[in-house]
Amino acid sequence: MSGSTGVMAPPQPGPTPAQRLPSPYSLPLHALRLAGKAALPLILWFSAGELSRWAILYAATEISHGSLRQVRLVVTLVLMTVVILISMTVITGMFLSLRRVLRETQARRADGQEDEPFWVSLNRVGPAFALIYLAWELYIKDASDFQWMDLFHNLDDNFYTPIFNNVANGTEEEVTYGMGLVGLDWRVSIGAMVVTFGMRMLFAHLVEKSKGRFSGIAAAFSEFAFVFCGLNAIFTFTKAREDWASHRAVVGGASEAWEHAKENVPGWEAFWKWAGDTWPHVIDALAVPLTWLAIAVLVFGGTVDDTRRALRGTRLERGMDRLEGSHDLTQRATDRFIGGFRDRWVPVVNAFRITVKGGITLFGLMCLLYVGLHVGADYLERVVNTLIGSDVPYMWLVVSRPVEFVKDLLVTVLAYSVLAATFDIAATRARLQGEDITA
Repeated sequence: MSGSTGVMAPPQPGPTPAQRLPSPYSLPLHALRLAGKAALPLILWFSAGELSRWAILYAATEISHGSLRQVRLVVTLVLMTVVILISMTVITGMFLSLRRVLRETQARRADGQEDEPFWVSLNRVGPAFALIYLAWELYIKDASDFQWMDLFHNLDDNFYTPIFNNVANGTEEEVTYGMGLVGLDWRVSIGAMVVTFGMRMLFAHLVEKSKGRFSGIAAAFSEFAFVFCGLNAIFTFTKAREDWASHRAVVGGASEAWEHAKENVPGWEAFWKWAGDTWPHVIDALAVPLTWLAIAVLVFGGTVDDTRRALRGTRLERGMDRLEGSHDLTQRATDRFIGGFRDRWVPVVNAFRITVKGGITLFGLMCLLYVGLHVGADYLERVVNTLIGSDVPYMWLVVSRPVEFVKDLLVTVLAYSVLAATFDIAATRARLQGEDITA
């Protein structure tokens, strides 16, 4: 007889859905799932943000014109800083709403990790968010919104009226139309820079020491205010430096060498024209999605501004070791030299490293969906505008804003959901393979 008892061993349970590695190809459906679960808070955050931004921008366009012009312009720049803080708050709130429905968050809750309170998250995110926001010049949209509102709102009172009064009465009333962000006297601008720089140093010190309940938010505010208040002084001195540099021999020699290369090197001009036309599309297709993913990772609890992490596993990491072991003066000089490059690209590299933990397919699909949403929404807006028509004069002054609001709402919610789903898939795959994506 055989030694077998004839009793079959019970089958081993297969991996549960939560234990299986999520496929990168599940990104579109997972993004829609997250958008559906967090739809209400996402819509509320976006709507509240748009309403708050509109109210502050309207107040800024009113305050920027009138007597005591320089004081008014300083207040206008402060309000513009508040507008950017509102943008930061809304972005953080929307990503936190998505974070609550992530599979990775549910796994961490099962491990005993508690959710981070909103104000703690905002205070933590503030300093790094300011660096990314300024390095990639994301504030240009806020400044553009102010400029367009000022141009449409004050066309009669601050453009036609003073011009006609000057012609009719022989006066010299100043035309302040469209000058709210660039009309500040450079001396006042320098004074405001000194004040905001002091605030910047103070709150940065508090952040380093982990002191102050809202020191991170205050540091972000002072960082934004320093940039806006210094725009006019920087423009004045940059223009003077350009005028001076254009007469220097080395600049003239470089210009002559460039012209000589264009005339004598075959394909030189064609190559640089192609590069100039192609590079913006590369940035929009690859770097911009990664930049916003870096902001999402930052809100979700990860670190994206760590240079060592960006260089980990490469030959440049040894150079980082030598730099950290060098003299303080060398470190400060290097920091000044590469500071702007580091603030701009280190978060992008870290976001890329996080994404590829889910596979290069996940990275490509994320960029495709992100860009496709924005391009598709622009074409869809054209279709909607055509269907509505424009039979009534000036109708689009009323209708255009609701159409733009709905489009921006859909694009923002879906794009943020794609970014959150990308992080969720990459983090889940890393965790199931024994890695920590935020380490």
